[in-house]
Amino acid sequence: VAPSTPVCEVPSSAVTGTVVQMSCKETEGSPPSEYQWYKNGVALLEKTGTGSARAANITYTMNKKSGTLLFNTITKNDTGEYFCEASNGIGLSQKCSVKRMQV
Repeated sequence: VAPSTPVCEVPSSAVTGTVVQMSCKETEGSPPSEYQWYKNGVALLEKTGTGSARAANITYTMNKKSGTLLFNTITKNDTGEYFCEASNGIGLSQKCSVKRMQV
C-alpha cells in the first residue's frame, strides 16, 4: 500500500541551546514507510558516524524508521523551512506541507 500524506510536527519557534524534536508519521503505508527530512528543500543527511557528522557540522539525529528529527542543541543556523517525505517503494512518496521554524 502506498504511503498516505504524513503528518509533520515542527515547532514554529525554538530557543537557542534547547532540545527540539520534530516528528513525521503516516499510518497507511505497507510495508512501513521510511522518512526523509528536508530543510529549505535540501535532503538532510543521516548521521552515519561521528567523523563524517562532525566534518559536516551535523547537529541533529535523523531516524528514518521512526520519522524523528532530533536537535540536541539547536542553533540559529537551524532556522529554516522543514518538511518530511514518506516512502516505502510503492506508489509515489508523500510529503507533508512545509513548516518554518525560527530559532
